[in-house]
Amino acid sequence: MTDMFAYERDPRLTRLETTVVRSGGEEGRPYVVLEDTILYPEGGGQPADRGTIDSIEVCDVQRVSGEVRHFLAPQLVTAPRGGDLITVELAWGRRFDHMQQHTGQHLLTAIAEATFGWATTAFHLGEGISDIVLDASDVRAEQLEELEEAVAAEIRAARPVTTKQVSSDEYAEMPVRSRGLPSGHAGSVRLVEIDGIDLNTCGGTHLSSTAELEGLKLLGTESVRGGARLFYVAGVRLRRLHAAHHVRNAELRSLFGASDDELVAAAAAKLEQLRESQRTLLSIEDDLATACAAGLAQRVEPVLISHWPGRDLSFLQRVAREVGRLAPDRVVLLTAGEGESGAFLIGAGEASPCDVPAVGPQVAEVLGGRGGGRGRFFQGRATALSRLEEAASLLG
Repeated sequence: MTDMFAYERDPRLTRLETTVVRSGGEEGRPYVVLEDTILYPEGGGQPADRGTIDSIEVCDVQRVSGEVRHFLAPQLVTAPRGGDLITVELAWGRRFDHMQQHTGQHLLTAIAEATFGWATTAFHLGEGISDIVLDASDVRAEQLEELEEAVAAEIRAARPVTTKQVSSDEYAEMPVRSRGLPSGHAGSVRLVEIDGIDLNTCGGTHLSSTAELEGLKLLGTESVRGGARLFYVAGVRLRRLHAAHHVRNAELRSLFGASDDELVAAAAAKLEQLRESQRTLLSIEDDLATACAAGLAQRVEPVLISHWPGRDLSFLQRVAREVGRLAPDRVVLLTAGEGESGAFLIGAGEASPCDVPAVGPQVAEVLGGRGGGRGRFFQGRATALSRLEEAASLLG
């Protein structure tokens, strides 16, 4: 196999003919090892590339025991075998996105350290948003604004981004920003340089100029143990995020009948109206529950049963508590729901001899459900509400 893979030699290469070294399987997943590859294996915070090998989907690429394994989607056709000449094709859109986010990380990290002394301790390239973890306990909004402006200036400067291999002796003499080489590393060291800004050890794929970043937007921070996680998007992601926000704002403007500048205030006003309506509804439901309980308490039968199609368990609880206060010697079996499914509740007043914990599971079984409770109440879900009368017979 080659000492330097094609994705390192030329990150813009999208098609490659090469030879299968061997094939194998891992936990039921078939894979092939190739003489050369344009598909980047996951590492250094950058996800694996996607693509095809002879039109078979490559669903993951991992470096395992010193070799790059290309995991293939299960196929009805036979997977390539050792010695086969095959064609690898790269999913370029995903690769270019990763190049933008990863190069953005290098630029962002370098400027954050040079400007504020914030070292980057971790990097994660996410599906939609990427982040770095900064060794900084207090990151203020004005500092983020300054950092973003400095990054934008270097994007406009179109600084070249290059890679090179150096010997370990050369590496030791160079002013390289690095969190250290991998354990057991031997041989040459790959460096990525942003001209005049940063020189860093990295095995990932990168742009050829900061201008290709198009733009980078900081999205805020959150505190993490010992530092701050800084979220960002760059390039195509930034444009897509802006487009999504524009579409969303257009829909909100239509819903609220307000301009962009008025959307937050309009949403806050609507939420307050909703909260006030909910408070009013709760008050009405309390009055209804009280009235229903008063009506039940006036009945003479020892077990009081009732059903409300449009109510829920919380309504049953309010009715049961009020009946218990008005008629402490009675037992209630209350249900709510449409058709056969819904909620049920058994409640016994303080003067009732009913052993609710003992009879509750029996009632639940008749009603085709299950439930639980303690003391004077037992409640749950039911699937056979038509058997209400049969269930009530167990209580009286």
